[in-house]
Amino acid sequence: IVEHPAASYKKIFESVEELNEPIPAVITGVIPSWLGGSLLRMGPGLFEVGDEHFQHLFDGQALIHKFDLKNGQVTYYRKFIRTDAYVRAMTENRVVITEFGTAAYPDPCKNIFSRFFTYFRGIEVTDNCLVNVYPIGEDFYAVTETNYITKVDPDSLETLKKVDLCKYLSVNGVTAHPHTERDGTLYNIGNCFGKNMSLAYNIVKIPPVPKDKSDPIEKSQVLVQLPSSERLKPSYVHSFGMTDNYFVFVEQPVKINLLKFLSAWSFRGATYMDCFEPNASMGTWFHLASKEPAGYLSSHKFRTSAFNLFHHINAYEDEGFIVVDLCAWKGHEFVYNYLYLANVKEEWEEVKKAAARAPQPEVRRYVLPLDIHREDRGKNLVSLSYTTATAVLHSDGTIWLEPEVLFSGPRQAFEFPQINYSKCCGKKYSFAYGLGLNHFIPDRIVKLNVQTKETWVWQEEDSYPSEPLFVPSPGATEEDDGVLLSIVVKPGAQRPGSLLVLDARNLTELARAEVNTIIPITLHGTYKP
Repeated sequence: IVEHPAASYKKIFESVEELNEPIPAVITGVIPSWLGGSLLRMGPGLFEVGDEHFQHLFDGQALIHKFDLKNGQVTYYRKFIRTDAYVRAMTENRVVITEFGTAAYPDPCKNIFSRFFTYFRGIEVTDNCLVNVYPIGEDFYAVTETNYITKVDPDSLETLKKVDLCKYLSVNGVTAHPHTERDGTLYNIGNCFGKNMSLAYNIVKIPPVPKDKSDPIEKSQVLVQLPSSERLKPSYVHSFGMTDNYFVFVEQPVKINLLKFLSAWSFRGATYMDCFEPNASMGTWFHLASKEPAGYLSSHKFRTSAFNLFHHINAYEDEGFIVVDLCAWKGHEFVYNYLYLANVKEEWEEVKKAAARAPQPEVRRYVLPLDIHREDRGKNLVSLSYTTATAVLHSDGTIWLEPEVLFSGPRQAFEFPQINYSKCCGKKYSFAYGLGLNHFIPDRIVKLNVQTKETWVWQEEDSYPSEPLFVPSPGATEEDDGVLLSIVVKPGAQRPGSLLVLDARNLTELARAEVNTIIPITLHGTYKP
């Protein structure tokens, strides 16, 4: 375990200015000649407005980053997304729209009556799209987890328009982690109001670009609805799994208290984070839905012990089973409680103490049997030879799952997972690539063989990488024939920001493109060939 006594990681949680034009990078090593395109990344870039500081990692204003690779040259560019949250904050020099963990207060210049009415005007939902950027059809959208997504120009990074998904779909919001089929069909999941004012989860489908080139979002539809285990308390959902024929939804014991959510905005200082609460008794539920025809498999009731889940790695079907690999955090306490900026910007020893109290991370494999017979009660239903994961049918008809642990280390997380998506999504696979979090601080890139549990690590002193994106080599036949792209920040260096290019087979460095500017933390992104 690498230590960080100098605490230079604090720099990745500090505000930066956008750039007026792309800046050239200094290249060391050799970038593969076939690698041409743009790495687009999203993250927070502004951590305070006027005298007010954003409180949580997911509150900073959305900054889009781009490394352009063209003809052996590399440039870096970044701009703030002109969301309503950002524009109004800049105009009024204060936090105007409540973010994930930071409350917006009424304008102090208003009189007492107009301030009072501001409280009761209802929730103004943020459009601060700092989490991810991905294509829908031929367009690119920066997203968070609300109903608002923001169309951006992937070349100029200009903000084009705000889109309200509620105009097209019955959802309160969707995740920042959709799944995409080869033909461009996109699937996502979000919570919604179901029957009898109860909460449910809708899996939604956005088709490929129609022949008439109209906007595919306008043709969005709800594919299937999954029930919530608690009527007025949906679970927080950050991602979901998809195989060739099924969707996998994990209902975790981190709940959104809807009544608290709706009433919170009547009280001074309430945020989204205030509305989350753990359910200490429910454990974790797995739900399955079929794709064609779309339907909820209500007879398959899978249960396991409590864990937090943010990122699925992959899921696939094999011999009548669905294998689900994911990044788990043990227990029902919400991991986001430890991601306030005051926590992650502490001195190293304090960061370590906080992480020791937090839920502990683990990469797990769960196996869900599709064929269930009553006479098999009490037996392990999993017959796959290569896993120790179990599924036992109980007398009440539920199936209790126990995982196989693929990766585990004390306070060492394998997170922000990536795979060779175009080749392996929904298929049996061997390799996952992740960002190594050391007591929540990102300090290494890890490759994991999910079959043998072998790992490879790239790490450099006082260097803080981001989620590694896999780009396959042209005409590759091997699953790991390609490169990993990651933005690395080395605060003390002459050129502190860089694009790192690693050989995905063994994590050896092929090249890096360094720029003379610090780059704040990025969350997720996409590679545009």
